[in-house]
Amino acid sequence: MNDQSSRQSATTAALSEQTVELPSWAFGNSGTRFRVFTTEGVPRDPYEKIADAAQVHKYTGITPRVSLHIPWDLVDDFSDLARHADDHGLTIGMINANLFQDADFRLSSLTHSDERIRRKAIDHHMQCLDVMRATGSKELKLWLPDGTNYAGQDSLRARQDRLAESLAEIYAAMDSDHTLVLEYKFFEPAFYSTDIPDWGTALLHCLALGERATVVLDTGHHAPGTNIEFIVMQLLRQGRLGAFDFNSRFYADDDLMVGSADPFQLFRIMHEIVQADALKPEAGVNFMLDQCHNIEEKIPGQIRSVMNVQEATAKALLVDSEALTAAQQAQDVLGAHGVLMDAYNTDVRPMLAELRAGQGLDPDPMAAFAASGYAAEVAAARVGGTQAGWGA
Repeated sequence: MNDQSSRQSATTAALSEQTVELPSWAFGNSGTRFRVFTTEGVPRDPYEKIADAAQVHKYTGITPRVSLHIPWDLVDDFSDLARHADDHGLTIGMINANLFQDADFRLSSLTHSDERIRRKAIDHHMQCLDVMRATGSKELKLWLPDGTNYAGQDSLRARQDRLAESLAEIYAAMDSDHTLVLEYKFFEPAFYSTDIPDWGTALLHCLALGERATVVLDTGHHAPGTNIEFIVMQLLRQGRLGAFDFNSRFYADDDLMVGSADPFQLFRIMHEIVQADALKPEAGVNFMLDQCHNIEEKIPGQIRSVMNVQEATAKALLVDSEALTAAQQAQDVLGAHGVLMDAYNTDVRPMLAELRAGQGLDPDPMAAFAASGYAAEVAAARVGGTQAGWGA
C-alpha cells in the first residue's frame, strides 16, 4: 500500500468514528433582529425537535446526540424525553443554560451586584444539573451574556470576582462525572465591556475551577481577522478545549451554516484538531453545530452543515504530515503551504459517498431526505399549537 492509499484508508477509518452533536434550537423558527421567519412543519415541542434531529442522523450517520436549551426545552418529565431520544436512536448531549432572556438579568446575571439576582442565576444552573441527571447528560454549557454598556457602570474587577464565586458554586454542585464548558464571546449583548470576552478569560476561570472545567470555542465569537486555529491549538495544548461550536459568519456572530462563509478556515481549524489527535472521542472534545436557519429549511440545513464538516475533516486528514514537517524543517515556505493546499483542493465527496454506502446509508444525504417525504408529512401533521423558536 502506497503512502496516499494509506492516508485514504486512515482517513476513512477516522471519519467512520466522527460524531457531531445537533442543537435542538436549530429546528425551531429563527430570524434576524427584524423578523423571525416561520416554516411549515416546525416542531412544537422538544419531542418533535428530537424527531427531526433523528432525520439528520438517519441520513448522515454521525449525529447521535442532541443538545438541549433550558428553559426553551423544558418538559414535565426529562427521563421520558431521554427515552424518547433513545427510541429515535439518539442521546441527550449538552445542557445549555439561558441567562439572556429573563427580565431580572437586564443588568447581568452571575456578575450582578445584587446577590438576589446572582442567586437566581445560580439556581437556574442547579435546575440544569437536575436536567442532566434525568437525561444522562454529562456536560453543562454556559454562555455568559453579562457585561456593561457604559464606562463606570460597574467595577470591572468586582464583576470578575463575583463571576468567580458564582462559577465556583455551580462547579461544586456538579457530579463527579460532569463537565462545565465555558463559552466566550468578545461582544454582544453588552456594548462597553463583556465579562467573558475571550478565550484567555474563559481559560483563567476554568483553571481556577478545576480539571472538569473546559472552554467552548464558537467560530463566530471572534473579531474579524482573528486566527481561530491558533486559539484551537493553544486550548488543545492545555487540554482545555472541551467543546467546539460549528457555524460561520461574514460580519459577526451570524450563526450561518458551517463552512458557508470561509470553508478554508474550517479546513485550517480541522487541521489543527487532526494534528493534535483530538478528533477521537477519547480526546474529550465535543463537536457540535450551533446555528440558526432563517431562510433555509431546518433539517436540510443541518444535513448540509454536517456534510460540510465531514468534507473539511476529510481534507484535514489527507494532509501529508511527513511532507509538511519536512518542508517546515527545511524552511520551505511555499512547499509547506503547498502541502496544505494539495489536501484542501482534493475532492473528497466520492470518498464520503463511498463511506456512507459502506455504512448502509444513501451516498447523497440531501437527495435521500428530499425523497423521503418527511418534510411534507410533518407539515401536514403539525397543525396547531405553538411553534418552537427563539424563546419558545
